Amino acid sequence: MEDTLATTESRLTRPDTVAGFGRQIRSEEMVINMGPQHPSTHGVLRLELIVNGEVVVDVIPHIGYLHRCFEKHCEHMTNYQQVVPYVDRMDYVAAMSNEFGYAIAVEKLLGIKVPERVEYIRVIMAELSRIVSHLIAIGTYGMDIGAFTPFLYCMRDREHVLDIFERACGARLLYNYMWIGGLSHDVPADFAEKVKAFCKYFRPYIKELNDLLSYNKIFIERTANVGVLPAEVAINYGVSGPSLRGSGVNWDLRKNDPYSVYDKLDFEIPVGKGLKGTVGDCWDRYMVRIHEMEQSVNILEQAADKLPAGDVQAAIPKRIRPNAGEVYVRTETPKGELGYYVISDGTASPFRIKVKGPCFVNLSALPAMSRGAMIADVVAILGSIDIVLGEVDR
Repeated sequence: MEDTLATTESRLTRPDTVAGFGRQIRSEEMVINMGPQHPSTHGVLRLELIVNGEVVVDVIPHIGYLHRCFEKHCEHMTNYQQVVPYVDRMDYVAAMSNEFGYAIAVEKLLGIKVPERVEYIRVIMAELSRIVSHLIAIGTYGMDIGAFTPFLYCMRDREHVLDIFERACGARLLYNYMWIGGLSHDVPADFAEKVKAFCKYFRPYIKELNDLLSYNKIFIERTANVGVLPAEVAINYGVSGPSLRGSGVNWDLRKNDPYSVYDKLDFEIPVGKGLKGTVGDCWDRYMVRIHEMEQSVNILEQAADKLPAGDVQAAIPKRIRPNAGEVYVRTETPKGELGYYVISDGTASPFRIKVKGPCFVNLSALPAMSRGAMIADVVAILGSIDIVLGEVDR
């Protein structure tokens, strides 16, 4: 009887391979495509699910639907400054953070030291960008789970930050604001007061968001102990940002490898604690973003109080032509560690610009988090990573 079953199973086992991985599909398994137009894939991402009933056996992400040849475009610019609008378009919900890292990289290549006023304004813009990014992540994550109202609350608060951005540079999404050596515009005279007014307004709404979503019984049941990513697995995959800190790893470049004026500011690094005893689940990754917004408010208040006077364009070079050489700079963006590897051949155009995007790296850990979960849990797990396909594909 056992021989007959083995023979039957052998005949039913199809020799199909999945995504070139060489894995054979068993007779009791099925392949389901989630995306690339599925609303919960957070962009044009296709997930190839191998399922046994409702249980996920494996997940294979398929990317490249939004590829725009970002790095090759940068290498064909006539000067380094022209690259800034392109970096905006990677993580387009946190464009200021993208500009920050690129500006630091080229300034390091040139040996430029920017005025202290520029440093503080850049930190303020980066932390406002972090809040904006997390509000979108949290609001859309609530929608993934089935809660629509938190999304409206998050979009309401996000508008206040975009108003500050618009007053500073005239744009609300893609800014071209942090130039090499300085800023495109100085901030308005009442900028510091507007930032502090936003902090005072926003702080109570974080508690409101917690009451509405974070500690909602249904939300906890859908996220706690789901999509667990142990610390050692996260480190092995190179995961960074809230996804890494959600696994209990206390690592943040703003503290561990400080840049700009972060070493002059006092703030804490939230890490996952495990609501139901398991550290590194979807709830932990979500909650780290909530606490990071609280810490960003603390940073903003300090930076606004310390904002010095000065000329924000004093260090902008009239001609950008670095000596031949290379540099790698990494910064802590809302999604994780964003790295720029820039090579100069001594001309006015960048010879090579290579980007290490946190969304691309974090997405690689999705299969490890999803195996053994239910199909509906894949939506919650993917949302907890908070990816932007503009940065994954570039």
